[in-house]
Amino acid sequence: MESLSVALGSRSYPIHIGSGLISSAELYAPHLAGGRVVIVTNSVVAPLYLKAVKKATAAVAEIVLPDGEETKSWQTLNRVFDALLEARCGRDTLVVALGGGVIGDLAGFAAAVYQRGVPFVQVPTTLLSQVDSSVGGKTAINHALGKNMIGAFHQPRAVISDVATLDTLPDRELRSGIAEVIKHGLALDAGFFGWLEINIERLVRRDADSLVFAIRRSCELKARIVAEDERESGARVLLNFGHTFGHAIEAGAGYGAWLHGEAIAAGMVMAAELSVLQGFISKQEAGRVRDLLKRAGLPLTGPALAPERLMELMALDKKAAKGRPRFVVLESIGRAALRADVDDAAVRRAIVAAAQ
Repeated sequence: MESLSVALGSRSYPIHIGSGLISSAELYAPHLAGGRVVIVTNSVVAPLYLKAVKKATAAVAEIVLPDGEETKSWQTLNRVFDALLEARCGRDTLVVALGGGVIGDLAGFAAAVYQRGVPFVQVPTTLLSQVDSSVGGKTAINHALGKNMIGAFHQPRAVISDVATLDTLPDRELRSGIAEVIKHGLALDAGFFGWLEINIERLVRRDADSLVFAIRRSCELKARIVAEDERESGARVLLNFGHTFGHAIEAGAGYGAWLHGEAIAAGMVMAAELSVLQGFISKQEAGRVRDLLKRAGLPLTGPALAPERLMELMALDKKAAKGRPRFVVLESIGRAALRADVDDAAVRRAIVAAAQ
């Protein structure tokens, strides 16, 4: 097992990475505090791992939800609250989020607001959640007009990333997670991006050592940013490279039609083209972005949505200021920046260029 920390003072917490961790009672024990434990998971993950986590935590209840992005809704959130109340859960309850990013976001938001906040632990079972969504305390549900529009910052007590769970992950889900790994390199670490260019086929083949390295490096990069800017008022926004376009793709196509990482991959191509148009990176560097995503088996173009529709949806982006979207662009490979001075014509041209 390897461990690192998200440094947030009294709210610091560990990220544990290794194989066979999901059933390790000693990793949950420091966070139980004598209260009840409730596991939130989904219908795909439950048959695989619920029994082991329930035994390790002595959970009194489990909430098994449908799989898919559509689950991040008010209706499903109320199902979690109903179950917590029926189990007579108090403020000393520990919520365990067992699953991918959807479960982590939903269960984390439920923990953030139930009785004004109860502790939770992230047990991510997808690559995407292990490298990104389980770390940093962003919790949310979706709105019809925008992804993750209703939520709260609520840090977990621990993240337990068992890489053995990736053995049961479908190939499409694995590639979706690789998109977020690539994003970390593009936005924050040119050396890591170079490593990915050399090792991407090993990740796709699920080489264990390569996966552990990619997960750890992604978590190191994200933990550093979160410690610096917990509530996304500064540097943390750089982790949204490709997400302004990608979230619009998800909303426009209908939640669940595109996996998050697939939409982010297409969004990163659009963001790279916008970076070229802004004069920051060369066409050759944008070509490196496309090439790596293609080798990872990820889409380079979005669904058949008119540029005007994507721009309409992007106006609702959480990074928007004074009603206008702001965009994370690449000043170079490994160095992202937030720009507020991007005109609509350039955005439209970037969307068109990405489709060519």
